[in-house]
This record gives sequence, C-alpha cells and structure tokens, in this order.
Amino acid sequence: MRKVARCEDSLRELRLMWRLIESSAKMNCPEEAHSILPMMAATREGFQRLEADLVQSLVAESLGEVLREIGTQARHVIDILVRNLYERTADVGFLATDPVLCRLAAGLDDDAEAVCARLRQYRSKYTVYDDILVLDTQGRVLARIDAATPLPESQDALIEQTLRSPRHVETFRASDLRPGRRHALIYSQRLLHPTTGEPAGVLCLSFAFDDELQGIFHARGAQEGRSLALLVDANQQVLASSDPLWVEVGVKVPENLSGSPRLWPHSGRTYLVQTVAAAGYQGYPGPPGWKGQVMIPVELAFQSRTRRSVDSLPPAIIQGLLGHARQFCPPLHDIVTAADTIRRVVWNGQVMTAGQREGAQRLAAVLEQIGETGARTNEVFSQSIRDLYNTVLSAALRDSEFLSQLLVDLLDRNLYERANDCRWWALTPELRNLLADLKLGIASAADVARATAILGQINGLYTVYSRLVVYDTSGRIVAASHDRLANGASAVGQRIDADALAAVLALRGAQAYHVSPWRASALSDDAPTYVFHAAIRAPDGAQTASAAPVGGIGIVFNSAEELAAMLAGAQQAGERNCTVFVDRTGLVLASSSAPAAPDARTGLHIAVGSRLALPARMLQLAPGQSESRAMVHAGHYCIVGCAVTQGYREFRASSDAPQAVLALSFTSFGAVLADAEAAVLRRTTHVLGDGADNARGSDTGAGREMATFFIDARPFAVDAACVLEALPASAITAVSAGRLPYCLGTLARRAQGQVTGYAWVFDLGHVLRGTPSPITAQSQVIVIDEGPLVLVETRRDLRDMTLPFEQSSNA
Repeated sequence: MRKVARCEDSLRELRLMWRLIESSAKMNCPEEAHSILPMMAATREGFQRLEADLVQSLVAESLGEVLREIGTQARHVIDILVRNLYERTADVGFLATDPVLCRLAAGLDDDAEAVCARLRQYRSKYTVYDDILVLDTQGRVLARIDAATPLPESQDALIEQTLRSPRHVETFRASDLRPGRRHALIYSQRLLHPTTGEPAGVLCLSFAFDDELQGIFHARGAQEGRSLALLVDANQQVLASSDPLWVEVGVKVPENLSGSPRLWPHSGRTYLVQTVAAAGYQGYPGPPGWKGQVMIPVELAFQSRTRRSVDSLPPAIIQGLLGHARQFCPPLHDIVTAADTIRRVVWNGQVMTAGQREGAQRLAAVLEQIGETGARTNEVFSQSIRDLYNTVLSAALRDSEFLSQLLVDLLDRNLYERANDCRWWALTPELRNLLADLKLGIASAADVARATAILGQINGLYTVYSRLVVYDTSGRIVAASHDRLANGASAVGQRIDADALAAVLALRGAQAYHVSPWRASALSDDAPTYVFHAAIRAPDGAQTASAAPVGGIGIVFNSAEELAAMLAGAQQAGERNCTVFVDRTGLVLASSSAPAAPDARTGLHIAVGSRLALPARMLQLAPGQSESRAMVHAGHYCIVGCAVTQGYREFRASSDAPQAVLALSFTSFGAVLADAEAAVLRRTTHVLGDGADNARGSDTGAGREMATFFIDARPFAVDAACVLEALPASAITAVSAGRLPYCLGTLARRAQGQVTGYAWVFDLGHVLRGTPSPITAQSQVIVIDEGPLVLVETRRDLRDMTLPFEQSSNA
C-alpha cells in the first residue's frame, strides 16, 4: 500500500519535528517558552494517537475496499449461474411433456429425423444447450442434435435414476452422453408413454457449461486481469476458471466464506480471497456446494486503479458527506475530529505567543519553527484525510456501480428467457391444432379444455408469469391460465391490444417475437408489465415466413413480484442500498422501498410509478454502459450507481426487445446539512493582510498580529494579543444567565489539569445575524481577555495565504 507507506513516513517525520522543537525550547529558552510548552506537549501526544489511528484506518479501508470489490464479483458469479440453472429445471420439465418426444420414446412414431428437427428448433430458441438427446429405457439414443459426436447408446447411471424419479435429475460429472469432456451438466427427466403413462424414455438437456461460465466471468471484466474468478464445488475444487492457465480446473483452492481479512497462500503466491455460497432462487438452491470465488494476488491488490477523487465532486457534497462521516466511516469521523483538535492546539500556540516575537531571538526561532511545522502538519493531515476519504468514497462508488451492473445482468438474462418461452410454446402442437380448427369452425370444447390445461401446466412450471393466453387472428382470447381477471371477468373472450395483435400477425418465422411496451392492461390485472407475444401457425405449415399465423400466444410477465425479487435478491444483508428499475424518462418500474414508507435502512422512499429527477447524462447512458456518482437526491447525500440493459445473447437491446431499462442503486449517507455551503466557503477563503492597516497597529511598521476566525462563511479577526485560547463548543455548560443577552452558558478554563476559572460564552453569530448559531462538532469558543473588543471583518482574497485556523467553524 504505497500511499499508506508515504503517509506513514510523513507522519513519522512530523512527530520527530514536534519532539525536536519541544526539546529545543526546553533547553534553549525554558523561561521564555513556558507558556507554549504545554501546548507543544499536547500536540505531540495528540499527534502520536492520531498517527496510529490514521495509518490503521487507511490500511483497514484499503483492505476493505478490495475485499468488498472481489466479494461482489464472487456473488455475481454464483447468483447469475443459479438463476440461469433455475430456468433449466423448468425447461426440462416442460419439454419432457412434449407429445412428439413421448411418442418417439414409446415407439409410437419412428420418424427420428422429424424429432431431431424439432429439437433443433428448440435449441435455436434456448441457445444455452449444446446438445439435446432422447433415449429409450435401455439407454439407446433415439434422437439428438449434436451430429458431430456419434453415440449409439449410453450406459450412464443417470438414465436409471431418471426413470425412477418423478421430477428432473441434475447431474454434473463426466458422462458418456458427452464423450471427451471432463464434466457435463445434464438436466434429465423421464418421458411417459402417451397412453399408459409409464416411463418410456429419458430426455437429456446438456447445458453449455463452459461457454456460459466464461460469459459470466467476463460479463463485466475481471479487474483488468489482476484477479481470478472461479466456480468451486463443496470440496473447494475448481469447476471453472476465468484463466485456466493461471488456476486450472480440478485444482483445490483456499476458501474464505466468512470474508476474513487475511492472506491465503496458494501455489507459491499469497492472495486475498472472497468465497460466496449460492443463496438460491425461487426455491431452487443450485447444485449442492457450488460457490463463486474471486482471488487477487496481494502484490496486485493495491496497485493504483482508476478511481473517483473527491476533488472531482461538487465541494458542497464533499463537505456534506464528510459531515456524516460518523455514520458511514466512524474512524474517518474520529480522525477528522482529532485533526481539528490538534489544529486548534497549534492555533492556540500561535495566538498565545502573539506580541512575544520582539523577545529573545531564541524564542523567536522556536515560534518560527512552530509556525512552519504547524503549516506542514495541516497539509499532511489534509492530504491523509483526503486519501482516507477517497478510499471510502471510491469503494462506495464502485460497490454501487457493481450492484447496478448485477441488476441489469439479471434483468437481461431473465427477459431473454421470456423471449425464448413465448417462441417455443407457439410451436406446441395442441395449441396450433386448436387455432387451426377454430379458424375452420371445427374445434370442440375438449380441444379448448386441453389447451387450457396445457397453459395451466406451463404456468405451474414457469411461475414468473401471471397469465398465459392463446388468441385467434381477431385478437380474441380462446384459452388462458389463471382465467379470472382482477375485475372478476373471464380472460377468455377478452381481446388483446390492437397494436400487439398487428405486430404479431406481421411476424415472420419461428424466431420472431414481439414485446409490448411497459403498460397496464386488464390482461395483467391492471399492473404495468411486459407481455411477450409469438405467432402461432397452422400445423400443416412450417413455421416459416410464408406460413400465415392462425393466432398467437401472449405470456404476461409477473413484473411486480419478479422485479422486486431481483432487487431484493441482489442485495446482501446489512447493505444500505435502495435499488430501483427505471425507464429512460425516470419512471420507476420497480423499487426495493416499502410501498408507503421510507426505507428504514436508507431513509429514502422511492415509490413504484413515481418519476425520478435524474441527471440527463445518467438517463442517456448507452446500452451496456454504467457509472456512479455522488449527488443530492430527495434531501439526502447519496452515492448513486447506474447501469443500462444491453440484452443477452441474441436477445439484444433492439427494437424487438423492451426499451432500455436502467438499474439504480441509491446509498444515503444522511440528510443535507444546512451549513455545508458555508463550510465550503470557510475552507476556500484566504485572507491577506493590508499593509496600511498593519502599519497603523505599530509605530515600527512591523504590523499587527490578528487572530482570524469565521462566523458562518464570513471571516473576522481580533487583535491576537487579546486572545487567550480557543476551546471546543462542546465544553460549554448551559446555565441560567439571568438578563445577559445572547449568553449560551459558561466554559471552564484549565491549566495543568485543574480548573482555573470560568468564562461567560456569548453567541456572536446571534448578535450579528439575529438568529441563534447552530452548535456543531466543529464549533469553537474563542476566549478573550477583559476589555474592549474590536471586531474586524477581514477582506477576502483567493491567493496563497491561508487562514491560520482554516478548519474552524462558527465561533
């Protein structure tokens, strides 16, 4: 950690300088320096404490930033994979009921080539499979789509296991069904005889495991090659690696499920490691023991990376975020407070010795060193605090952006599956026969009932839909799952939207589909959502551009539950994010906020259906792009991450897909501070002395020393010789002040640990502006000697002479 090392060296050098100045004063001018020796001792002691705290916090935050980053990436790997595999469990269950496949397995049909053509049609919709096989009960291969790998029969034990199981079987290992491969991920389900209902064969879907994992690994980049993404099993053996030349498949790697901030050795290198177990999805836990893992060599972990600097943010937001440091980074708050304390001690030393510069030359030299070292101390503190703040803020920005990227990835992949589903189900023979017979006027009630039962069966497997409907060329719904609408009417007999019908009837080929705009309708029970449509063509005509549709199928995405589940599932316990999906206009499609109250974790309330006022640049990000920024939203200082959908595989962000959706992650750091703007002005104001005014204070023309401070954003000064010391406003004791106007209470003055007296404290800001001053952690009390007080409002200048006490707040 090079920045930490540089900071540590600077702090050590300053500590030695303060010790040297203190020792020199004690030896060379003990009597002249007696009034400043306690200040120097207090500075040295405070410096030692702050040095240790600052270095420790810089180390902890730098380490935490890396661990959070690779932890998010590890969670991305396993969450995306589990959601993908959940869809496979539904696919195999539905396809196993396909009558064409069942008839072939039962020996009622021997046209294997026709079945292979049908399987290839299926594969063209669901491109995540590298092979689909139909086997009989003896393991003989009846049909398959991978013609490049001859396989007459299989002896794999999964065949017998599948024939005995009433549900799907998930197998991951080497298999003769996929010869020559180290392992295969196969989803199998038994095929039942159409007449007897007895097991007649087995359907196997071979998932393109390696291709899919590489897509997941490289979807968002892997820290420019600095880290390694892995999928590991219950025994910590690598199942897939983002760089097999670095760590190959089959190797055993260390595990860090607890997220422990420690170093892990592996193959002669030392790593930081994060391991994340599958959280499950829709009741599907994922393959047993599978975990996502990211490893980064420690010598690469802290290399300089592109990060957002606090200097690039609006100054008022920087100040506002820093004002809430206690909530998001307690060590940062403590360090800022300690640094302010040391600055106050140095400021006290300067004003306490005002007027003594005409004394002994030896004391003058000490005072000069105090001034120079104090300025250097302030510079090092400011830079070190900025480095710590940069680290904390950069981590928050990166975390928020990663979360938004994960959300759009989840949404893209989910909608890809919906586009697949509608196109495949449009090929269902019973639905095609029903619509063709209806067109000829020969359909029976039994045909309608059969179609309705099929839709109900599909909806039972694919629970992400609120309703599935089949309609004729006039748009009239003839069969539906979940027939009863929210208004109590039957879905059957209703008509789909005219624009959707026109789009469906114009579709050409089996690969085409249509997605309705985001809107509410009776079909969706008046809830806004997407409806995916595909054309259904007559059974005697191939699904080609020349075959006219006899109707269509519409599948209503259950967006209210599914989008909310994505938002909730992507967050870890304890995260303070409020996440939403919005469209290009800022319309909120889904939100993790409670429907009627602010989020208890963030204080934000973003309601579904509301419209967010977002920066134009954010709303106009290109598909696949992302960014994060600090901004004010709804009266809160927020870190906002944003990413835009780009589609997945052949389901791209085009005119056929839903319009681009943005995922936003809001992390609130607290309410906007009223004093933030004034604090910025205090930090950026510089004061230059006026030569003429200075000359008036001294017959020698040596000038007058003034103690400067702020009231709100206005700089003021008093004669430094009148000032005794500055103390924190937290030391004020509220007492009855009788008739004293503007009095806040009293403040105890101490020397060598003993109370030496008390001073009344008056609110000077109240005197000047007419309203009481807010007392904050930065507020100071300036104690002056008795006698007339001449208060001067200083002139401002933006040149290089900084205020002696630039961190002070309202006095």
